[in-house]
Amino acid sequence: MAERDLVVLGSGPGGYVAAIKASQLGRKVTIVERDALGGICLNWGCIPSKALLSSAKLVEDINHADSFGITVSEPKVDFGAVIKRSRDVAGKLSGGVSYLMKKNKIEVIKGNGILVGNNTLAVSGETFNDTIKYKDIIIAVGARARQIPGFEVDGKLIHTYRTILEHQILPMKSLIIGAGAIGIEFGYFHQMMGADVTVVEMQDQILPIEDSEIAGSLQKELAKKGMNFALGTTVEKIAKNGNVAHVTLKDKSGKITEWQGDCVLVAIGVVPNTENIGIDKVGIQTERGFIKVDGHLKTSVPNHYAIGDCVATPLLAHVASHEGIVAAQAASGVKAHPIDYTNIPSCTYCVPQVASIGYTEDYLKKNNIPYKHGKMPFSAVGKAIATGHPEGMVKVLIDPKVGEILGVHILHAYATELISEAAIIRSHEGIALSVLDTIHPHPTLSEAVMEAVALANGTPINY
Repeated sequence: MAERDLVVLGSGPGGYVAAIKASQLGRKVTIVERDALGGICLNWGCIPSKALLSSAKLVEDINHADSFGITVSEPKVDFGAVIKRSRDVAGKLSGGVSYLMKKNKIEVIKGNGILVGNNTLAVSGETFNDTIKYKDIIIAVGARARQIPGFEVDGKLIHTYRTILEHQILPMKSLIIGAGAIGIEFGYFHQMMGADVTVVEMQDQILPIEDSEIAGSLQKELAKKGMNFALGTTVEKIAKNGNVAHVTLKDKSGKITEWQGDCVLVAIGVVPNTENIGIDKVGIQTERGFIKVDGHLKTSVPNHYAIGDCVATPLLAHVASHEGIVAAQAASGVKAHPIDYTNIPSCTYCVPQVASIGYTEDYLKKNNIPYKHGKMPFSAVGKAIATGHPEGMVKVLIDPKVGEILGVHILHAYATELISEAAIIRSHEGIALSVLDTIHPHPTLSEAVMEAVALANGTPINY
């Protein structure tokens, strides 16, 4: 039996960040990882998908080059090269994590880890087969794509985000099941690459967790690009006939429609990777498969922490990373503030992008919370017009008494780059006047945030 100090099981954006922070705090850290360093995010999620979306936006920009006074020929997509670039980007960043492990003197063991009780982890790998006795462990095993029971994912006709990222054949007709961030992003990607895309969602709006006005405006923008939507609709049956998928859809009224095409992407959420890792033997409590933790990511078993997508908190890479820092601090005896999960930025990277933080207007209305709002359209912002992206808006929700910023929702081609100002204001309990008293450079897109706050405050200058 080998002995170690602090073990991190999994090296995704939560695991590797937790390992680095624990090392900085003086712990001797070992990562156990069964696959590539960086986890799903770097290898099969956030990073490669954003590389694909960058290619899609470039195609769209080229198609509108004439509006800038530039004449170019119609772009020709080499779909295989697009996919290869995304894989190369992922590989480069995974290599960067390997460098960070060496820099921070973190031991990396390639192998599958299973908890066997008594602070012991059984590891099986090509070069390491032993049990490890540890003082503390941070479980960061992540999650995988949820599948529809009975509908086999084959990586040819029916896909999850994992298989679609290396599928080198551009679909002619693509059906996206699920209109969350993953579904909308891949729908936009396929549409810009030249496919005929239909998005199916059982809820009545795309991006169901986002502000309904913002989501509705995004749907209109994507429809202009040619995307089709079937909301309030469920999938009843999927069948395969050679290279064609046959999908039966049913809307709320009971109407049945048939769809045929060469690509079906199932994007209906994720399942935590918590089975078969021994948490039941250790006695760690779960709920719907997700590990239950307290505000400092402690599980029900002492010296055992859990972070990221295997925990029932927002399933976002930046959440996992911050949880990794808090868990490492807690395991190392350093006092840390619990995470405020009402202050997590949410981002969707289609074009236009959606970025939000705090409460939606729908939530405030439903819970009878007083608010005033300001909506600044980018069509009135000089920088937005100059860059050729006047679509979208900034929507700010403010408490009418003290001026607390309750929520910020942005729809724009660069929305995800603008949301951090709102995150900082909220995390520091800033008020609307602190935004208005901050000089924003001109011309910038960030002026839209300031103007939206001014509108909510009843003191607009430029609108």
